[in-house]
Amino acid sequence: MIERGSILTLNAGSSSVKFALFDRAANLRETVRGEIENLSGAPHFHAHDGAGKVIAEKRWPAGSTPAFPEVLAELLTFTEAHLGADGLTAVGHRIVHGGADHIGPARITPALLAELEALTPLDPLHMPLNLAPIHALLEARPALPQVACFDTAFHHTLPAVAQRFALPQEISAKGVRRYGFHGLSFEYIASCLHHQAPALSRGRVIVAHLGAGASLCALRDGRSIATTTGFSALDGLMMGTRCGLLDPGVLLYLLRQGHDVDDLEDMLYRRSGLLGVSGISGDVRVLLASDAPAAREALDLFTYRIAWEAGALVSALGGLDGMVFTAGIGEHAPRIRAEVCARLSWLGLRLDAQANLTNERCISLPDSAIDLRVIATNEEAMIARHSETIIDRVAA
Repeated sequence: MIERGSILTLNAGSSSVKFALFDRAANLRETVRGEIENLSGAPHFHAHDGAGKVIAEKRWPAGSTPAFPEVLAELLTFTEAHLGADGLTAVGHRIVHGGADHIGPARITPALLAELEALTPLDPLHMPLNLAPIHALLEARPALPQVACFDTAFHHTLPAVAQRFALPQEISAKGVRRYGFHGLSFEYIASCLHHQAPALSRGRVIVAHLGAGASLCALRDGRSIATTTGFSALDGLMMGTRCGLLDPGVLLYLLRQGHDVDDLEDMLYRRSGLLGVSGISGDVRVLLASDAPAAREALDLFTYRIAWEAGALVSALGGLDGMVFTAGIGEHAPRIRAEVCARLSWLGLRLDAQANLTNERCISLPDSAIDLRVIATNEEAMIARHSETIIDRVAA
C-alpha cells in the first residue's frame, strides 16, 4: 500500500525558519519549499512550488515581532490548505546537537524532549531555536508525529582518537569532545555518491560543505572518520561570520583585556570570519564582486584555510580519491573552487576549467588523480527520509 500524505521539514535558525513539503505517495518528491525570514523584525512568509513560482506569501508590519506560535500558525494554515484532505503525516526537525547518545533520528516524546532540553548547555545558541517549533507544534497539533534529526549523528562513526581533546579526563567525561556538525548535509552527499559514483563512494572522499556555515568531512566508504568542526560549530574553517580554528590563548588574552563572555560569543559567531577580515561582508558573492584589497585578503584566507584543513583530512584518510563541493558557495562559486583546487594541486588533481565555470557535476579532467565533483546538498530531503523511516517503524 502506498502511504499518502506529506512530511513537513523544519530547519529553524536565529532569524528564519526554512521549510519544505515532501509527498509520500510520490517517493518523497519535494512539492513546496519556503521560508519565514526576518523573525526578529518584520517577518516575511513565502512558499514556492517545484517550479519556483510563489504560491503563498505574507508580510507582517515593519517593527512587529509576532510570537513564534503565531508565525508557525501561518505555516500550518498554508500547509493544511495546500495539502487538502491528505494532510500532514509528520514533521521532521533539524536538531543541531544530539550529544553523545543520539546517533540516529528519533520520534519526539516528552522524555526525548526533556533530554534535548538538558543538552542546551552544549549549544546554547542553536538548541533553543531548534526546540521552539517542537514546543509550538505540541501545543497546536499534539497528535501530529514529530521526528528529531540530528546534525551530529552522522559523525558518531568518528574513531575515539578523532573525538578526543587533550584535556583532563574529568573535563572529557562531561561531554567536552569533538561532535562534528553539518551531518545531514554530509549524509545526503554520501547517499548521492552511492548512486552517482559507487566505486568512488567506497573510497576516500573529502566533502566540502561551503556556505555561511562551512566545514569539511572525510568519508571512508561513506562514513565520517574526521571532520573540521568539533565541540561547537565555531571550529575548523573560517565562515561567513564565524572565526573557525582559533588559538584558545587568544580568548584568555581578550578576557584579561576586559572582554566578557557575551562579547566574545558575539564576536566569534557574528563579527568574525569573512565579515571580520574584510570589514565589508560575510557573503562571498559580495566579496567576489569587490575590488577592495580587504575583500581579496578575506577570500585568500578562506581558500587557504580550506586547503590547509583538507591536507589534514587527507592524512586522516591515508590518501584521497575524490573531493565534492556542496552548499551555497561550494555549488555556485567557481572561482572559490578553482582557488582551492590550485592550492591542492600537489595531490595530483587537475581541474577542468570550463566544467568548473559552468558548475558541471564532474569538474576534473580525465587524467586527474582526484575525482572532483559538485553535488547540490538537500538537508530537507534527508530529514524527510529519516522522518518517514521513523513513522513507518512506529506504525509497524
